[in-house]
Amino acid sequence: MTVQIGGSVDDSAPTAPLVAFGRLKERKEFLAVAKGARLHEAAFTLQAKLRSQDLAPAGRRFGLTVTKKTGNSVERNRIRRRLRAALRENPSTRSTSTDSHACDYVIVARRECLSIRFADLTNKLGALITRIDRRLIQTTDTHQAKHT
Repeated sequence: MTVQIGGSVDDSAPTAPLVAFGRLKERKEFLAVAKGARLHEAAFTLQAKLRSQDLAPAGRRFGLTVTKKTGNSVERNRIRRRLRAALRENPSTRSTSTDSHACDYVIVARRECLSIRFADLTNKLGALITRIDRRLIQTTDTHQAKHT
């Protein structure tokens, strides 16, 4: 976005931040992930499921779920903002190397997301993503070994 000021063009206008991961947008995607593996933490539950390689490109996609019983709209939106920021800060969400699997994640937030320190939230999120990735890869390798 360029803004013209007094005959000159100003390119210092803010641009949208680059997102290092994809988003889940449709209900059927959220329901598919709900059938996968899950890990629990005090502030949230992480659900994950591998996607088939032929249907989608490799990479991670994330979805957030914050229900009405978590709080009013101000609190729910604040939880969503904190989780999105934690995802952006976390290096484990950005692994898009060629050996990484195509995986979808859903974070089901709880009210404790508001009271936990942001650094702790980021660390716990990264640790759970790493643990659930190991579990998914392990079950995939075991499944493939049984059927060969």
